[in-house]
Amino acid sequence: MKYNGLLQTFPKELKLFIGAFVIVLSIGYYTGLSFVRNTESHHPQGIEENYLGNEEEAEALVMKFKKGKREMLTIIHTHILSMSFIFFLLGGILYFTRLNRSLKLFLMIEPFISLLLTFGGIYLLWTGILWFKYIVMISGILMTLSFSLASLIILFQLFGRKAEVK
Repeated sequence: MKYNGLLQTFPKELKLFIGAFVIVLSIGYYTGLSFVRNTESHHPQGIEENYLGNEEEAEALVMKFKKGKREMLTIIHTHILSMSFIFFLLGGILYFTRLNRSLKLFLMIEPFISLLLTFGGIYLLWTGILWFKYIVMISGILMTLSFSLASLIILFQLFGRKAEVK
């Protein structure tokens, strides 16, 4: 098969390299989601408690306190920087897939919007705008769906059944 700029036509060694990267990246991403689930931040009340604390709740199983400004800035800074690289690299690989142009563009750009909404929303929640917990939850779900779909498309096109490439 001749190289034509599509992922399916990349040399075997490059395909293995990209595939290994996407698999390891996915393990890291889903491990982070497991941490979110473990801190009970996967539902609106848990998101609020994780950043604003629950010390007024006498019967809380785990006592949580409001995070300080320095801790919040560190969380937001590290997540936005590191995840922007994740989505840049994944989007760069996705560019070389055979996929509807609109869907490809959506999967390349949407994670950056959700990233800003998720971590900007966490900051706004922390400042007291409580309804942002719903924005955080929805944008986090959308970011994860975009990551998952992009990763699956890449892996399928790297290692799936060979399609006729023009």
